[in-house]
Amino acid sequence: MNIKYFIKNPKQIAIPLVTHYLGWLPDRLYLILLYRAVMGKKLNLKSPKLFTEKIQWLKLYDRNPEYTKMVDKYAVKDYVKAIIGEEYIIPTLGVWSRPEDIQWDILPDRFVLKTTHGGGSSGVVICKDKTTFDKQAAIDKLKAAMDIDIYKIVREWPYKNVPKRIIAEEYIDPTPKTNDLSDYKWYCFNGEPKFCQVIQNRTTEETIDFFDVKWNHQEFVGLNPNAGPALNQPKKPENLDLQLRIACQLSKDIPFSRIDLYETDNNTFFGEVTFYPASGFGKFSPAQYNELLGQMINMPGEKTG
Repeated sequence: MNIKYFIKNPKQIAIPLVTHYLGWLPDRLYLILLYRAVMGKKLNLKSPKLFTEKIQWLKLYDRNPEYTKMVDKYAVKDYVKAIIGEEYIIPTLGVWSRPEDIQWDILPDRFVLKTTHGGGSSGVVICKDKTTFDKQAAIDKLKAAMDIDIYKIVREWPYKNVPKRIIAEEYIDPTPKTNDLSDYKWYCFNGEPKFCQVIQNRTTEETIDFFDVKWNHQEFVGLNPNAGPALNQPKKPENLDLQLRIACQLSKDIPFSRIDLYETDNNTFFGEVTFYPASGFGKFSPAQYNELLGQMINMPGEKTG
């Protein structure tokens, strides 16, 4: 790698410079620099218009203490159960402070392990057959995930005080004739679902499709620039009305949240609550949807309607 490469690809040096060496900066200045490094443009915090800008603003100024509980993959279960009922919660099989403490003998033949403090797919291990499962590889992956600090890297402040733990959950079978569990991610604005992002085939060739609440396919994609729409559009979920009701209930009084749900064999399960998709650094295509979705976020204190 030579100097000409970095001149032509400034992000390759700017992003590591901010995340590795400027972590001591206060949140606002850190996000201004990181947004410039990742997005290649100035971050407008005085009068944000874009979805990506408003997500950064919300990180800084919408700090409801309840958000910490809602991003904790263990604590959120009781929180959600109290709102929508226990039948939508994936049962927890165990919880441990360290990967080395996992009690393998109490786990069934199939299960899922997750870190409670975020980390995306890097903090998830799926076991479909305990007899061939590589426990040491799972421990190594989870140990690496335990070191991830989402607050420090991208300033998602709700994660700052989430206890770092590992939970084991029941394995949920995908819909028959599919490899992955369909993931319905509802984009909600002040308690009103507007769009559903459906991600499929994460482990092979990821596809992303957006639908409105009547399940009309949308022309835009996001937030992964490497994933486009599926050749065969995801079918409308059997329990669409139920999903919409759950999304409304869980996103009530929140400027923006993404409510993730799973559906299999007519059962609906809660996945997680996300406040900052792609941490506010994702890309929309066509690009104008960055502003169109941004217009849907009413900032705290703004008049609506």
